[in-house]
Amino acid sequence: MADIIIIHGSYGSPDENWFPWLKKELHKIGLHVHIPEFPTPANQNLDNWLAVFKHHRRYVNKNTVFVGHSLGPAFILTVIEGLKKPVRAAFLVAGFLGKLGISEFDGISDTFTNREFDWDKIRQNCRHFMLYASDNDPYVPFEKASSLQKNWGLN
Repeated sequence: MADIIIIHGSYGSPDENWFPWLKKELHKIGLHVHIPEFPTPANQNLDNWLAVFKHHRRYVNKNTVFVGHSLGPAFILTVIEGLKKPVRAAFLVAGFLGKLGISEFDGISDTFTNREFDWDKIRQNCRHFMLYASDNDPYVPFEKASSLQKNWGLN
């Protein structure tokens, strides 16, 4: 049985976007779904999010699938990078690294997205990644997905 862990982004919550719909659909097919609520925008930084996630680590195992939106993918990459054993897969939606050029996001996302990642360790701990991006996203340019793709050595 797989545990699905959905990670929201900046200014987000477990009750927004497509998260409730996805949780309901995954429950219908018998999967366990967890959607932690992280502090945002107040107190949003990587250390605070890792502290919240500590309570959800018990759901991380070889069958775990991560789903992240916006800032969620950068957080998921950090979690996967620090694992001792691999997980099944990660679905990264509208993810980005670096700055977006939008002041309301750049300041509170900096500790997540402006750091060096150990891509070899990430690839070792999760072999199945799916990237989803839009060419008309008002916040995350499509090129950010291309940049993520290149970090995996994909063309």
